[in-house]
Amino acid sequence: MPDQTYPDTNTQWWHNSVVYQIYPRSFCDANGDGIGDLTGIIHKLDYLQKLGIDLIWLSPVYKSPMDDNGYDISDYQDIASEFGTLADMETLISEAAKRNIRILMDLVVNHTSDEHPWFIAARSSRDNPYRDYYIWRAPLADGSPPDDQRSFFGGSAWEWDPTTEAYYYHLFSKRQPDLNWENPAVQQEVHQMMNWWLDKGIGGFRMDVIDLIGKQVDQKIITNGPRLHPLLQDMHQASFGSRNVLTVGETWSATPEIAKLYSDPARKELSMIFQFEHITQTWDPVHGKWKPRPFDLVEFKRIIGKWQTELADCGWNSLFWNNHDLPRAVSKYGDPGKYRVASAKMLATALHCLKGTPYIYQGEEIGMTNVRFDSIDDYQDIESLNHYHERIAAGVPHEEMMEGIYANGRDNARTPMQWNHQANAGFTTGTPWLKLNPNYPQINAEAALADPDSIFYHYQQLIRLRKTSALLTYGDYQPLLEDHPQIFAYLRHLGEQRLLVVNSFSAQPIELNLPRELNTIKGKGIISNYTIRHDLENKTRLAPYESFAIEF
Repeated sequence: MPDQTYPDTNTQWWHNSVVYQIYPRSFCDANGDGIGDLTGIIHKLDYLQKLGIDLIWLSPVYKSPMDDNGYDISDYQDIASEFGTLADMETLISEAAKRNIRILMDLVVNHTSDEHPWFIAARSSRDNPYRDYYIWRAPLADGSPPDDQRSFFGGSAWEWDPTTEAYYYHLFSKRQPDLNWENPAVQQEVHQMMNWWLDKGIGGFRMDVIDLIGKQVDQKIITNGPRLHPLLQDMHQASFGSRNVLTVGETWSATPEIAKLYSDPARKELSMIFQFEHITQTWDPVHGKWKPRPFDLVEFKRIIGKWQTELADCGWNSLFWNNHDLPRAVSKYGDPGKYRVASAKMLATALHCLKGTPYIYQGEEIGMTNVRFDSIDDYQDIESLNHYHERIAAGVPHEEMMEGIYANGRDNARTPMQWNHQANAGFTTGTPWLKLNPNYPQINAEAALADPDSIFYHYQQLIRLRKTSALLTYGDYQPLLEDHPQIFAYLRHLGEQRLLVVNSFSAQPIELNLPRELNTIKGKGIISNYTIRHDLENKTRLAPYESFAIEF
């Protein structure tokens, strides 16, 4: 592809970067206790450098009782003992930097653990100075909770505290009390903590459920509260605004209009957000992800096209198929069986050729799949377990609930990383904290590295293309064949340069009928999961899950 020629735009280093998410508990265990750790990540930095990524998004490694696998933090400025020490964390930052890889810390500040010193003090007495760090309300006259708000993990969002005879608010586990962001002291504490980490040389923050911090509990306004954006602007000014770092917010409630509020550079809030509209389109409107709907490619294309267009000139898109909370991409959107390799490569091409910053979830680059454990007892995820027991008690059949967990449960993404075909996939010499997917003898990184035609090297090629192509980074998006139920095709434009990207979501051969002016293009094929194509002819026939990109 041609040398970089950037348009007149507000360029940032992360515009053509690729992020790799690590779920530390499941990545690599160096000490044999069955739990992944920081030293294990350090041992695999050369692997990540070979892949070509620029940042590691590190799911939480802070000190935590692990009620929600680290998203319940008891000390923001210390490391959980199962992951290592603060010195190990500093070594990871420095060793990654030697390989031109930055560390993106997971910032979890909607809530803390109930073992955080702030909360221990807050629940000790009603007049404790830390009381107002959290959200407390008196019971109703009959002793019941203040209202009927529900936790995302099931049950009431209010938990009774007998010591001070009041309820505290928790949108997640009862062991994850929500912080009171209306308290300036909370804001100051968080800003100081963020600066402490930034001073250690991290590359920025992924902000967990950040759209919840502006909540107005008494009005039952949970997301996008009126104070949300002023709070983020204050955070920007007090911490990362003067530093050349990446910030990405997890915002399940975002629309394109709201996304612009977060990521318009002029507003001085965040670099970008994660939106989940393309994820939730496969969820049931009533029962959510526990009763999945079939994937609808036409609807998916409409959603992607909307976000590509709406954020084209204001803001920035994050691009992802999966993460630690979501099922494996190849199982959800491709074919985990016969066409696993072809469909995994197709999904990679479809995503990485869009405008935005791509995020790869650990194991995605080798085509790891969902898992089907025989027993509910084999699952560890608190969300899945809570909803399973709650729904079974409400009369949902066991088989129906298990199908929901098989399709969308969070442990699909959390089975240990599959490094080789040896015992426990090379993840640990001990007993893994969560059972492995039994297909690891066939699907593992060692095998992928030994196969020049593997999914790994397809991702490597896409990452290289993004680093050298202004067209991929900044080109405009134009959808094609919008109503086609099996083909996702689009053009990217930058000046006189154009790129045609075609992706088949079909396990059957299919005929490609593009608009007449594109039917016979001749150019340079830059990537394909079959034989490279440099040109098209009338009635081009696509192989199962074929994808390719041609610059012309």
